[in-house]
Amino acid sequence: MGQSFVKCLATLVMAVLIAGPLSASEGSDSANELASLLKGYESYQADFIQIVVNENGTKVQETRGSLKAKRPGLFYWETSAPLSQFIVSDGDTVEVYDPDLEQVTIHNLDDRVQSTPALLLSGEVDNLEDTYRVSGRQIGDNTREFTLEPRSPDSLFTSLRLTFFKGELQEMRMQDSLAQLSVLSFDRIRLNEPVEAGAFTLDYPEGVDIIRDGA
Repeated sequence: MGQSFVKCLATLVMAVLIAGPLSASEGSDSANELASLLKGYESYQADFIQIVVNENGTKVQETRGSLKAKRPGLFYWETSAPLSQFIVSDGDTVEVYDPDLEQVTIHNLDDRVQSTPALLLSGEVDNLEDTYRVSGRQIGDNTREFTLEPRSPDSLFTSLRLTFFKGELQEMRMQDSLAQLSVLSFDRIRLNEPVEAGAFTLDYPEGVDIIRDGA
């Protein structure tokens, strides 16, 4: 989610055009369709490339990493050096480890966090329409696209586009309030495969600063 966006994601995780649609749907039908699709993801593992584009359309960052998600509520995110960062959720808290800063920040999961992009892959999705305006469109025979617009004016993003190919999540595009676009393209996708024990725990060296919500 590049370091500027990963910083944003850490806050969110405290809190995923080509042509016009061939067919489109809106409202509860699209929300229910997306929820049904995501609920079929007992686990999701992938590598990713994230490109961040500013309001002028200029690429300002490219980041590579990997993620693992498992219902209910388990999430692991890692970006590679030189923008190394680790984000882990156990369903109750989110830990963000910045090796360069030698700092770990621990956030409690609240209602705002539960509705963020990262947790769409591991959290509750039955009431998507309460949080987002959802629309969907079909592109060709195998590609389905959903656009989510937060209902809350306090959201840290203005729109989120999820693109599925043959039922697999291939891409997320998130636009923030500063017109910055973050595009995540997923590769080596493993859907509903076993996730190794300990994948959702975070190890960090002794002596790092630990900052907790409200501390």
